[in-house]
Amino acid sequence: MDSAPKYDIVIVGAGMAGASLAAAIGARARVLVIEAEERPGYHTTGRSAAFWSESYGGSGVQPLTTASGPVLHELGFLAPRRALTLGREGEEAQVAAFIEEYSAIGLEVEWFDRAEIESRVAGVRPEWICAAFEPTCCDIDVAGLHQHYLAQARKAGADMWCRAGLAAAERTGEGWSLSLTDGRRVAAGVLVNAAGAWADPVARMAGVRALGITPYRRTMAQLAVTPAATDDLPLVLDISETFYFKPENGRLWLSPHDETPSPPCDAAPEELDVAVAIDRFEQVVDWRIDRLEHRWAGLRSFAPDRLPVYGFAPEDPAFFWFAGQGGFGIQTAPAAAELGARVLLGEVGGVIDPAIYSPARFS
Repeated sequence: MDSAPKYDIVIVGAGMAGASLAAAIGARARVLVIEAEERPGYHTTGRSAAFWSESYGGSGVQPLTTASGPVLHELGFLAPRRALTLGREGEEAQVAAFIEEYSAIGLEVEWFDRAEIESRVAGVRPEWICAAFEPTCCDIDVAGLHQHYLAQARKAGADMWCRAGLAAAERTGEGWSLSLTDGRRVAAGVLVNAAGAWADPVARMAGVRALGITPYRRTMAQLAVTPAATDDLPLVLDISETFYFKPENGRLWLSPHDETPSPPCDAAPEELDVAVAIDRFEQVVDWRIDRLEHRWAGLRSFAPDRLPVYGFAPEDPAFFWFAGQGGFGIQTAPAAAELGARVLLGEVGGVIDPAIYSPARFS
């Protein structure tokens, strides 16, 4: 192994998580990012219909989202969208509780009645009588943000190898001896697990206890509709989390808000899930669906408590978790990378307590 290149830190995964962390630490350590696919971001990052919403992911994720907002705005990767979380007759109390919960921690959330809903979403069916309106919700330029972090990582000095997945990890006195799927070997002081849906398998390969991070399939469909999905349409969700849709370049992106447990894989949409999405959409508005143009699926990976996992494995100080970001890894990327870099490099300070997201909570 003496002939193998040596790095302070090897990051497994070049999606948003791995790229953002590499950008944050690349100038302060010798860093290598390894990626099994032929290009970074092939899986979840490249399939996201991401939006920035401070309520999305719950109150445990909100500090990361809120802290990321100014950075995303400054970098120019956010565009105003607004969000409308609808409630049917009989769901008024759920909508009110949603507004109360997030207003209590300082978020801007308003009650909308039927008339206000109709002013934002034409043709909404009569059973939808109330909503929570979030004027701060934005679209995220996911591809632009990911490319920004990849460029920043390279500029900072990090190396990146694609088509080079982790094949084996052997613990040594100085860290790790790693074998890659392209036949190369590399030595690492610290191994960072930013492998998304493959986070638990990577841990097992390294002899570290898996945390129960489970991938779930999420389905998306692109529709052409009449009336056309104009750019001023808000992100529309429902309080029971059974659908969401938003405009995208004159088309409509629709999801049935599904969460189907899946093995780590190249996720593909199921016909039934697409049909469910369309059926639910037709129960919201009276628009005509002209055609289904595209469908896809991605995997969103959650720890058992639905919070991300950032920190060193309690049983191995050379193994670092940076995983379990669920569906909010894009909108929290700047703050998560800053927090992860701080913990990984042993720095103090910061406004977010890293203990909230530490893997030690599962010990």
